[in-house]
Amino acid sequence: MTLDQLRIFVAVAEREHLTQAAHALNLTQSAVSAAISTLEDRHQVRLFDRVGRGLKLTPEGRIFLAEARAVLDRAAGAVAVLDDIAGLRRGTITVAASQTVANHWLPARLGRFNERFPEIAITLVIGNSAFAAAQVESGTADLGIIEGQIALPRLDVAAVAEDEMHLVVSPRHPWAVAGKITPRQFPATKWVLREKGSGTRAVFEAVLQQAGLGLDDVQIALELPSNEAVQAATEAGINATIMSGAVVARAIEAGALVRVACPLPKRHYYLLRHTERHVTRAAGMLAALLSEPGPAE
Repeated sequence: MTLDQLRIFVAVAEREHLTQAAHALNLTQSAVSAAISTLEDRHQVRLFDRVGRGLKLTPEGRIFLAEARAVLDRAAGAVAVLDDIAGLRRGTITVAASQTVANHWLPARLGRFNERFPEIAITLVIGNSAFAAAQVESGTADLGIIEGQIALPRLDVAAVAEDEMHLVVSPRHPWAVAGKITPRQFPATKWVLREKGSGTRAVFEAVLQQAGLGLDDVQIALELPSNEAVQAATEAGINATIMSGAVVARAIEAGALVRVACPLPKRHYYLLRHTERHVTRAAGMLAALLSEPGPAE
């Protein structure tokens, strides 16, 4: 049994399709089929049932899948250790970040890291804060950077920066000339919000809670999956939203949005690391750089 056979088996198991697995692995379908047949014939175990044009794992296949993934994870760990020994002359880091962090805070810092360690490749995956934390917890990402605190027992969480939040509306909204409002007035308008799991959404919910209000007390017009969509919907309508100052600064400067004075808490960006997984030297160096104080973005 080889690592290549294990990789092929896992790819087929995850896709339940020979052709799709072959395409993902850049192999021919016959090579993929042969690898699966070799495993089954050598060990006299059926790993898949052929159902129509697809495949389904047998009970034996499901048991083997967990072991195959564990072996591949160990092999990847061995490669990571060897990259460590190489003294940062080569290596890879996967970073998972929430949208505001990835688009406004992180790029300049990744650029500085690349200047110091040009042979280290960085892959950035972007989602909301819950997604980024899950990527680190599962081991898919080496590091995570999110907006807002999160409590997961296997993650080390450290604050690395502050972010100021703004309440903004379009110039046509009544609050654009209101001067100042308080969170107790939030039920008086409709809101455009990020989806559940977003750090920006969590700030809004925390402000409501501090004011003695809940989501049932406000009118949610739209829930959208990106900062860009929330900003565009707020500019186009007569709704309100709370967003990072870094996200809406240009829109405020251009007059497309108006900042409404309202007491809002600052939030932090947090660096996430898994407490039980090996941290490569490269990931450790990037974590150290991300923890350094830097100029305002």
